[in-house]
Amino acid sequence: MSRDLCSGSSLVIGRFQPLHRGHMGVLLKCAEESEHLIVGIGSAQYSHHPDNPFTAGERYLMINRALRAEGVSNYSIVPVEDLNRYSVWVSHVVSMVPPFGAVYSNNPMTRRLFEEAGYEVRDSPIYDRSLYSGTEVRRRMVAGEDWRQLVPEAVAEVIADIDGEGRLKAISGGMSDAPLRCRPSRRDPPGQGGDRLLRRILHGGPHIGIPD
Repeated sequence: MSRDLCSGSSLVIGRFQPLHRGHMGVLLKCAEESEHLIVGIGSAQYSHHPDNPFTAGERYLMINRALRAEGVSNYSIVPVEDLNRYSVWVSHVVSMVPPFGAVYSNNPMTRRLFEEAGYEVRDSPIYDRSLYSGTEVRRRMVAGEDWRQLVPEAVAEVIADIDGEGRLKAISGGMSDAPLRCRPSRRDPPGQGGDRLLRRILHGGPHIGIPD
């Protein structure tokens, strides 16, 4: 593939569980700097887990509706499944997304991998992670606190349409029949079950673009 063909396109990946205002600021900046922005939905194969409650299709709706609401049109959205092998990570990503010439990331390992593969690597825009994080949005949902102020209005509408708050409460409530929960090991703190192991499985790969 000619590098000239994809020189104006760039790639950024995040889990977007869910898309929040910090993510949105990054996407808007990246879209402004790119002829075409490819938004990769990371960990696309996971859903219905406290750390990954939303499906790839639901996250697609969040991103698409939020960007359109801001008048952005120069983008594609592509699900990207995890592959926890650093040596083939770049080729795996390249095989799943349209051609691109640049990658946004602040992760040292990811930067190294793409630089070695000959790609331009740009610094990902920074946002206030003490205020905006997927972890905090999910925590507020479970606690019944105000989470809507942390996400774009279009995202809040998608979550309401699918009863995302109810889903997250159900799968985070510690019920014995909650999906994707493991039986506690002797080393697990009380009430945590096997979630520690699941988190290692779900998030073991490189983080290319936007933190949670």
